[in-house]
Amino acid sequence: MNKYKFIDNQGTFLLENPEINSYMYFPIANECGVMSSLTPTLNGDCKMSQNTFLLAPVSAEELHNNKSSRNFWIYIEGYGAWSITGASGKQKYEVFDKNKENTKLEAGIMWHKITRESQNIGIKSEVTSFVPSNNKKVELMKVTITNISNEGKKITPTAAIPFYARSADNVRDHKHVTSLLHRIETTDYGVIVNPTLTFDERGHKKNTIVYGIVSAEDDGKKPIGFCPLVEDYIGEGGSFEAPETIIINKKFDVKSNEKFEGYEAIGAIRFNDIIIEPGQSKTYIAAMAFGESKRDIESISNDVLKETDFDSSLEETKLYWNNKINISYKTKDSEFDNWMYWVNFQPMLRRIYGCSFLPHHDYGKGGRGWRDLWQDCLALLAMDPENVRQMLLDNFGGIRFDGTNATIIGNKQGEFIADRNNITRVWMDHGAWPFLTTKLYIEQSGDIEFLLEKQLYFKDLQVIRGEEKDNLWNLEQGNNQLTEDGETYEGNILEHLLIQHLTAFYDVGEHNVLRLHGADWNDALDMASERGESVAFSALYAENLEDIAELLKVIKDKMNIKNIQLAEEIQILLNVNTVEYNSVDKKLKVLKKYCEKCKHSITGKVIEIDCDTLIEDIKGKAKWLKEHIRKNEWISNEEEFSWFNGYYDNNGRRVEGGTGNETRMMLTGQVFTIMSNTANEEQVRSIIKACDNYLYDESVGGYKLNTDFNEVKTDLGRMFGFAYGHKENGAVFSHMAIMYANALYKRGFVEEGFKVIDSLYSHCNKFEISRIYPGVPEYINSRGRGMYHYLTGSASWLILTVLTEMFGVKGDMGDLKLEPKLLLKQFDENYKAAINMTFAERRFHIEYINEASKEFNEYSIKEIYLDNNKYNSENYSVIYKKDIILLDEGKTHNIKVILE
Repeated sequence: MNKYKFIDNQGTFLLENPEINSYMYFPIANECGVMSSLTPTLNGDCKMSQNTFLLAPVSAEELHNNKSSRNFWIYIEGYGAWSITGASGKQKYEVFDKNKENTKLEAGIMWHKITRESQNIGIKSEVTSFVPSNNKKVELMKVTITNISNEGKKITPTAAIPFYARSADNVRDHKHVTSLLHRIETTDYGVIVNPTLTFDERGHKKNTIVYGIVSAEDDGKKPIGFCPLVEDYIGEGGSFEAPETIIINKKFDVKSNEKFEGYEAIGAIRFNDIIIEPGQSKTYIAAMAFGESKRDIESISNDVLKETDFDSSLEETKLYWNNKINISYKTKDSEFDNWMYWVNFQPMLRRIYGCSFLPHHDYGKGGRGWRDLWQDCLALLAMDPENVRQMLLDNFGGIRFDGTNATIIGNKQGEFIADRNNITRVWMDHGAWPFLTTKLYIEQSGDIEFLLEKQLYFKDLQVIRGEEKDNLWNLEQGNNQLTEDGETYEGNILEHLLIQHLTAFYDVGEHNVLRLHGADWNDALDMASERGESVAFSALYAENLEDIAELLKVIKDKMNIKNIQLAEEIQILLNVNTVEYNSVDKKLKVLKKYCEKCKHSITGKVIEIDCDTLIEDIKGKAKWLKEHIRKNEWISNEEEFSWFNGYYDNNGRRVEGGTGNETRMMLTGQVFTIMSNTANEEQVRSIIKACDNYLYDESVGGYKLNTDFNEVKTDLGRMFGFAYGHKENGAVFSHMAIMYANALYKRGFVEEGFKVIDSLYSHCNKFEISRIYPGVPEYINSRGRGMYHYLTGSASWLILTVLTEMFGVKGDMGDLKLEPKLLLKQFDENYKAAINMTFAERRFHIEYINEASKEFNEYSIKEIYLDNNKYNSENYSVIYKKDIILLDEGKTHNIKVILE
């Protein structure tokens, strides 16, 4: 069994015979909206939105079921038809033959090349695919045919790429009827389809998108004919695997500027016959393009259909994306370093594809969710921090005055949309993520002033934290919170954060921990909205409250601000006797009073609150909540294992506990109690033992999300309807596993944290089991296959963990702080480990030198050299911002850290 191998230090890899693996796909896209997926046989789709698919939409099963793929055929005189993708019926059967054609995949960031070689017929093909990084709305494909025999080959070349040209909704909904909308026309270089209308959830509307498939010889020479209708191309009884026009080498009679209506279309494009002599090659360029007119497609045809243009655009695209990935690593394990290069790229893919539009991500209609906005920013802060401040500020505009938030995210930055279906849904964890990202930003930048920036609040029908509707609100008044005078209200960012956390503190269930509502981070815990509670995220909110208090102290001390301006309604959430925290009823009354006060409008009046008083109040809430969890949620079983209960179900019952095969344990509650410092050091050690005993399974990549509950637990969530070992029910779910690693590193359990990451990486890197290209998937199923690859928030958390914990590169109120937690086995043969990254808009190469060959916890920083000059500071682990900003922005600066 072959596995991929890396061939450089930028993630480029080779894989022999890639088509013998199922369910594999590769992303190519750009930032102006083109999103494609490719399999080793060039199946997959190409689209710009849910309603704009140029190639037919595919889910994972269609990757092997669907015959409608990108293709290029050659008819070889004396042999017959041969597909460069292996898509002919004969070639497909040869996949299981020991004498199959030799194939090879070479791929890098946003480009993909398949080589196919048939010794039997003496022909080799290379197909290179990519989407240009510029603003062109096109996917490009270069096909090179080489004669590897000892005699000349006469061939007839034909590009053959079927159109879909409509909304994904039409896969089954009016599939045939929407073909009647097609207006098909041939051009000098190919075929365009301009549907008259669109039929989808938006109604019957005039179409504004023109789809084109065009092709030319390497020097830009035009095709000689076309066969634009599918039924003519395949012939009666034919198929895309055995099209009549190709099998019998039928002449293409359609010329440029001919028109057809009401049929399924194909970009079937015929070129002149050519004799390729031994050792010689011939190249063709094909493009799948989107435009608003025929002229747009013709313009693209003129710009991209020459080999020189293709090659230069490909190099520009490679450089563009590699420049975007401005973090790289050098450890003893070069494969880990290359694997992480792909992980670094994954948050960029999620910004483009959202949580949809790759074969396993066959849900939703594009875009990202609330949680994604903030977690993807974690990676941006590490790789592209320049524009993050405005992005964060804009994102805060999605918070409601009751502490909940918009759940429909618009296409523009900072755009939030009222749910047109008026569906009430509250994820109780949503209020916690904005602070984590904001805190990281402030630590890196020192921009404490950000907390005092003003921002609007989101307003729609949903009020009282999802419990009621505001019948006085309507769309005409807009999606901004108004005052009683009808004015738009703005509050500072600190106020937004306080509202999110204070309302959550009072929004409790009968066990006095935070209500689960519709779900928390685990979206599949969605059936306990009445009595469900999340102990796990209660711990995170508690830690956030403590950290907010610390930032308030920075505001007070560094900015010399004694009073903070806040909306007067917030007094309701602050002026509460701590004794009342023990009463669920009293807490809920406080919350109800506040929410009723801001149900439709607010007064718009602000008050000044003393910083010390505010700090004391917030810290008091955090302390109470942590102590409550420690006292009431720590559980032990008869096997002498102990851990924290993480949830209560919709019957108000504690979810976790039990012994032996009846043990019910979930990883999430352990992650956040460790991360939040709710668990003391002894408890952390107990949790690790319990996780290793009940959740760890090396054969599937490490720590599972939960044990097998052996029931369809309809009083907690749909996850228990899934087969155990799949997705949220007992799979190794990368996101929570990596957050577990992060929590362990933060608490100083470095060997244990490394084990989590190494188990996941090692499994994913075993291609013969994981069956995925480099990178981290959403989860690993019970057979060890990586699932839902590329589009996962776990990538951001892995980047953050490797950067700030493993390599210890952190921000400290704008200063650069170095606290490496590298294990001895991670240093190379020269006792070195290095990272390239950006901090304060300067590029750094940071190298740790451990010549004493010491293990973590044994070494400390002896001295630091900055650009070969010994750096003297009061703190050996810190390089001050005042010195960093004096450095040249246009070069990479070397930091050498000597360990002793």
